[in-house]
Amino acid sequence: MRYPKNLPDSGTIGFVAPSFGCATEPYRSAFDNALDKWHKLGYKTIPGPNCYADEGVGISNLPAKCAKEFTEMYCSKESDVLISCGGGELMCEILPMVDFEILKSAEPKWFMGYSDNTNLTFTLATLADTASIYGPCAASFGMEHWHSSLEDARGILNGTVRKVSGYGMWEAESLKDAEHPLEPYHLTEALQIRSFVGMQEKSAELSDENPLQFSGRLLGGCLDCLITLCGTRFDKVAEFVKKYSEDGILWFLEACDLNVFSMRRAMWQLEQAGWFEHAKGFLIGRPANGQSMFNLDAYQAILEVAGRKGIPVIMDIDLGHRPPMMPLIVGSYADICVTGNQITIQMDCR
Repeated sequence: MRYPKNLPDSGTIGFVAPSFGCATEPYRSAFDNALDKWHKLGYKTIPGPNCYADEGVGISNLPAKCAKEFTEMYCSKESDVLISCGGGELMCEILPMVDFEILKSAEPKWFMGYSDNTNLTFTLATLADTASIYGPCAASFGMEHWHSSLEDARGILNGTVRKVSGYGMWEAESLKDAEHPLEPYHLTEALQIRSFVGMQEKSAELSDENPLQFSGRLLGGCLDCLITLCGTRFDKVAEFVKKYSEDGILWFLEACDLNVFSMRRAMWQLEQAGWFEHAKGFLIGRPANGQSMFNLDAYQAILEVAGRKGIPVIMDIDLGHRPPMMPLIVGSYADICVTGNQITIQMDCR
């Protein structure tokens, strides 16, 4: 696994829009404020040509232009790291025009984003053996004031943070809108993770004195995007998990648009495609659309596949579309420690 250099003090952050850009509110004002915040911290910034574009369908611009922007800015010496402007819907359409051989031979550079950005954070690892960061997008850094998860994301970029933990409270409904673009997270819900080993829940048994600990190499992202990649020519997961079979794979997964039945079908599909061979554990974020349907809840949607492997399955962690989210280094080797209602993820870039 190749790991990029850390963002230096007074370094340069490049911003790209391989999915949605920041053309409309509240994202434009939030992005502008984020640039100002980075400048006040002593960093320089380079917005790519698509950051304010709104010419595409489900992404900022035509797929060819998005692929060109990403490839050129990834290979450019002018920026030290890259942050995606936002998520979206159809980043998958840029992949045929992204030359992963060029990316694999280029000096590695941190790329950070989540949701639709799975199409690049995941493929950088599985196709180019290059680590990336599943973490917040550019506009989130425009909030007043930064949540500690954003400080963690900055720390991942500059190398000062390699351990993240749950944040205690999460947002069920955002207050951010076109009239209030700089609103911080509206934290109203208490973190309540649920821990299983196989099909058996262990939450009540875990404590500082009796933790659940396991390790492996982090891989995953947004389930909506992963099932789209599965079976395409961009699916080299079987080779990746075999290569790192001695470490084992820690799958981190979260869902956006998928309902509970879609989630269960997605887990079945990935299992049948061989993705979960050599799995050592599952880390599951709160689903954005996880309401129970026809006697199926979000837990059984995952456990029907993950639970039957007899390995740890930790659910409702701070990951994904219900913020805050722990930034994770895709491809890193991680030690997981769960003590009751807290999870700590120690990442090692090896």
